Amino acid sequence: MIRRTFLALTTAMALSAPAFAADKDIVDTAIDAGSFTTLVAAVQAAGLVDTLKSEGPFTVFAPTDAAFAALPAGTVEDLLKPENKDKLVSILTYHVLPGKVMSGDLSEGLKAATVQGSEVTVTLADGAKVDGATISAADIAASNGVIHVIDAVILPAM
Repeated sequence: MIRRTFLALTTAMALSAPAFAADKDIVDTAIDAGSFTTLVAAVQAAGLVDTLKSEGPFTVFAPTDAAFAALPAGTVEDLLKPENKDKLVSILTYHVLPGKVMSGDLSEGLKAATVQGSEVTVTLADGAKVDGATISAADIAASNGVIHVIDAVILPAM
């Protein structure tokens, strides 16, 4: 009985661990996660670190390193070049919504304006998706917003 109670409490604490990340901003939360090194490098190259460390709140659909690796060969390296900064900023800000949008706020067919200016579309059939990218982890709290992990890089119409 005590062992089951201990295991239940341990599991509950482990599952609530992302809530403790709320003392760090979006950038530091992404760095600490360890699976967003490409995203963080892109945010740095685009000059968006200070923005994503500001008060916000922001909602970030954060592609993992694997999502960036799935892009055609040379795409990331090309985007990180100084002469492509405007394009990189456009792509990254397309992943950001102004305000804090939790997973419970998402609804089928929801269209949400991004910081970039275009809209993303949310679908819920077969799991939550934003512009076709699957939301693999949601509601990761940060001091200035929330992160939803996605399995693909989403691109605005250019």
